[in-house]
Amino acid sequence: MKILVLGGTKFVGRHLVEAAIARGHTLTLFHRGRTNPGLFSGVETIEGDREHDLDRLADRHWDAVIDTCGYVPRLVGMAARALADAVESYVFISSISVYGTDVAPGTTEKAPVLTLADPTVEVVNGETYGPLKARCEAELEAMLPGRVLSIRPGLIVGPEDPTDRFTYWPHRLARGGEVLAPGDPHQPVQFIDARDLADWIVRMVEARETGVFNATGPDLPLSMEDFLTACREALGSDARFTWVDEAFLRERGVRPFSDLPLLLAKESAGFSAIDSRKAQAAGLRTRPLAETVRDTAAWVGDAPWEGRLAGMSPQREREVLLAWDKAKQSQGV
Repeated sequence: MKILVLGGTKFVGRHLVEAAIARGHTLTLFHRGRTNPGLFSGVETIEGDREHDLDRLADRHWDAVIDTCGYVPRLVGMAARALADAVESYVFISSISVYGTDVAPGTTEKAPVLTLADPTVEVVNGETYGPLKARCEAELEAMLPGRVLSIRPGLIVGPEDPTDRFTYWPHRLARGGEVLAPGDPHQPVQFIDARDLADWIVRMVEARETGVFNATGPDLPLSMEDFLTACREALGSDARFTWVDEAFLRERGVRPFSDLPLLLAKESAGFSAIDSRKAQAAGLRTRPLAETVRDTAAWVGDAPWEGRLAGMSPQREREVLLAWDKAKQSQGV
């Protein structure tokens, strides 16, 4: 197949390109040339900005376009209009954030999505990201009815992840010692290896699938304790877990998900229990967790964690652990 990729050189995009190449497809990349511009030297690349340079894609035809970097409905709509007669299907990488974080466990694709009070908002931040993705989906379906495949991944992880979420844990457990384990050990956690997501999306393109699919994992329920234990075993670590109460962490200004990745506030636990059975029925499979953990640890290496986008520095972790130990001693625990 001939596939146009909007983006394609960063994290999920690069894994999508690698998966498509491995499956024998002919690719064209359209991006600004700012991130890893020479990554795929043997692949046709057209440099441009979707707001100003979509005319560079004129008079061409592809079987599908995969939009890896659409966030603003106006700009996604511009791409849809420009490509309406150039592609058979439009694949949009959305997010389970369209549901918000206060959803019930088992949320399916039929659940309502977030909206913005002001439809002209184009600033992408923590509050607008989900609603904007939802509007992008709606914009595409309105313009290309029956031709859109909207993928709603959960937390995407693995090698090349630029967010430091998830990556913190393999890096931290590889170091061993006493580890601050956050909140309720039984809290569910979900994520998907970018390579599994990419391979599945390419196969969905091949099958000319359309519709909306939640796409997170693993295949079976996983708790925070299960996850940390699996990390420890995969890395052969001597890590010892000290479980610290969520309320205590909040009192000390520890931020869920950013300071301690995968930790969600209790009222948001359903966000880590999204129903992806529709995608699984369509062939989504996740590799063994140990493989993702080892590959992520090998990719990130053993450089100091200070300055990363998410996770705790060793000093901050030690401070919180000491405070927790002192609090327990004062309570006679």
